[in-house]
Amino acid sequence: MVNIIWVTLFVIGLVFAGINGTMDKVNEAIFQGAKEAVAICIGLISVLTFWLGLMKIAEKAGLLKGLSRLLQPIARRLFPDIPKDHPAMGYILSNMSANMFGLGNAATPMGIKAMEELKRLNGGKDEASRSMITLLAINTASITLIPTTVISIRIQYGSVSPTEIVGTTILATACSTMGAILVDRFFYYRRMRKRM
Repeated sequence: MVNIIWVTLFVIGLVFAGINGTMDKVNEAIFQGAKEAVAICIGLISVLTFWLGLMKIAEKAGLLKGLSRLLQPIARRLFPDIPKDHPAMGYILSNMSANMFGLGNAATPMGIKAMEELKRLNGGKDEASRSMITLLAINTASITLIPTTVISIRIQYGSVSPTEIVGTTILATACSTMGAILVDRFFYYRRMRKRM
C-alpha cells in the first residue's frame, strides 16, 4: 500500500512538472537529492561505526549486561506474559538498550529476533500477542538518551552546536514512550473488558 502511495505521489509530481514546464527543475532536484543522500549515508556510516564499536566495547566491559539488569524490572512489568529466562526478554532488553543510545540500525535485528521469539511464545499464530504489541509500541516511541544519527546529520550540515538537542530529545522521547505505554495499556484493558 505504501508503495502505491509513493508511486502515485511521484507520478502526480511529474505530471504537474510537465504541465508547468518545470521538468528541468525536477531533474535538478532529483540529482541534487541523490548527491546529498550519498553524502549523508557516508557520514552516517562513520558515526554508526563509531557508536557500534563503542557499544561492542560496552558489551565486552559488561555495561550492556548491567543496563539490561537495570531495565529488567521495568521490562518484566511491561511484558508479564514472557517467562523469566526466555530468550525473547534478552532480545527485548538488547533492543531497548540500543535504542536508548540512538542506534536504531543496531536495535532493528534484535527487535526482529525478539518478535520471532514472541511469535513462538504465541504458538506461531499470525495474530499479534499482547507482548508483541507492547514491543512494537515501545520500539517505535523508544526513549533515546544519545540521538547519534541526528547528531551526525547536524555535524554534517555544519551545526555550531550539534549536541544541543540531547536534552530536548530525552524529554521528547520520554514523553513519547510514556504515551506509547499508556495507549498500549488503555487498549489492552479496554479489550479485556469487552471480553468479560
